[in-house]
Amino acid sequence: MRAAFHALIMLSAAGLLSACEQFLASLPAQPDILTPQPAPTSDSDLFMTEITYQSLPGWKAERHSEVLPVFLKSCARLRKQPPDQAVGPKREMGRISDWVRLCDDAQVIRPGNDTEAQYFFESRFAPYAMSGHGSKTGLITGYYEPELRGAWKSDQTYRFPLYALPKDLVSADLESFDDKWAGEQVAGRLEGSRYVPYYTRAEIESGQLAGQQLEILWVNDPIDSFFLHIQGSGRIILPDGSHVRLGYAGRNGRRYTAIGRELVAAGIMRLKDVNMGSLRRWLESNPVAGQAVMQKNKSFIFFRVVKGQGPLGAQGVVLTPGRSVAVDRRHVPLGVPMWLETTEPGTRPVKKIRKIVIAQDTGSAIKGPVRADYFWGHGRPAGEKAGIMKQKGKLYMLLPRKYATRP
Repeated sequence: MRAAFHALIMLSAAGLLSACEQFLASLPAQPDILTPQPAPTSDSDLFMTEITYQSLPGWKAERHSEVLPVFLKSCARLRKQPPDQAVGPKREMGRISDWVRLCDDAQVIRPGNDTEAQYFFESRFAPYAMSGHGSKTGLITGYYEPELRGAWKSDQTYRFPLYALPKDLVSADLESFDDKWAGEQVAGRLEGSRYVPYYTRAEIESGQLAGQQLEILWVNDPIDSFFLHIQGSGRIILPDGSHVRLGYAGRNGRRYTAIGRELVAAGIMRLKDVNMGSLRRWLESNPVAGQAVMQKNKSFIFFRVVKGQGPLGAQGVVLTPGRSVAVDRRHVPLGVPMWLETTEPGTRPVKKIRKIVIAQDTGSAIKGPVRADYFWGHGRPAGEKAGIMKQKGKLYMLLPRKYATRP
């Protein structure tokens, strides 16, 4: 492990290594959305089985043309990567050059033509059923872009700051040292000659960043701020009715802790009752204990002002409600079309979701091969759906037919 951190010695003195090794337990930070990310090079948990389109429930009823503009957004990012670079850990995922050719073909499909779009997918891609840890069924959750009330200056109403990325936060991509750490990063700071973990949520909220002029703006509710950190981006409604969009800029590298599980472990909630709405109600009813519980999640997110459309996903493209999903990049490359089979939360009778989605985002809590976070959009209606979505589902990757074995 010390060999892997050899390059970090140049950042400080020899004392840097021991602290870095202790910090490896931290979850990886989300990738820089402005820089194309190399694909992971190994994967022992994902299993793929090539199938036919006749095996995909609801395939023929899909509006295939609706997802092509979403796919083309990802194409713009894929084109910026080296042609010979592997897209993902499996041979079937191909290389960037394979995907560029698919992107070229997608551009000639006439907008709104479902027949042409369906033929495009069926002739250029082969579907693969995904499974992990012996199961084809996984967890599908939802997320959204929250709306908060905020202001450029603090006062008695707007007291809770949202921070920009600190200059003393130093991140390291471990994959550049050894392939066995593909997708892993550490983040910390220099303390003299030592590289140490960055401040926790509790330390930051206690004022560790005060005086550094990192406050972008202030919001009126600490619980809203906390959930903004979980979502990673949001819109801040200013007093004059205008809004500013904030996007993910980085994180402190500390381990993400789901506060719902903390409340379950403490016997306060039952696991089946945990969702965004129930968590919010408990936090609002228990402000002092709620702050302590929120600080158990040591992970802390830093933001940046996003101009133009948004929100942006980890791939650096604007997310599309109902078509963009967050995935675990160790198993699913960004930009890949997927067939999602799950159900819509809170519907009676149960409404099925069967559609093509594009992997365009990641998240600290999105871990595992058959795991996705479904983007609902922004505002309260989207938040209500996202907050209660904990559905069982199946995922299928659509990969270049060039590597398929079936005709």
